Amino acid sequence: MSDIPNCPLCNCDYCYEDRTFLVCPECGHEWNPAADAPAPAEDAGPVYKDANGAILENGDTVILIKDLNIKGSASRIKIGTKVKNIRLVEGDHDIDCKIPGVGAMMLKSQFVKKA
Repeated sequence: MSDIPNCPLCNCDYCYEDRTFLVCPECGHEWNPAADAPAPAEDAGPVYKDANGAILENGDTVILIKDLNIKGSASRIKIGTKVKNIRLVEGDHDIDCKIPGVGAMMLKSQFVKKA
């Protein structure tokens, strides 16, 4: 059986190829099947941006732009602290990382800038 589709206007079974176009002999309609093909779906995952609008990716190094209090502790993370090898996750706190001297932590991307 032929893999040529039916005419989109009259649904004729006798369509044929003419170079890059398909032609319907009954209604005379010509169309390009490559232009009508659906575009391949892209991975439309969330885009994470830092405080300056730069796009963040897994494995990036970021710098804190604000002193951050650690919940449940009297200590804080100072401005300018460099955090290497971040991992992006979905949720309110979208950066999962290990901060030197503190340990595993989750940060919001609005409080960091890309290094």
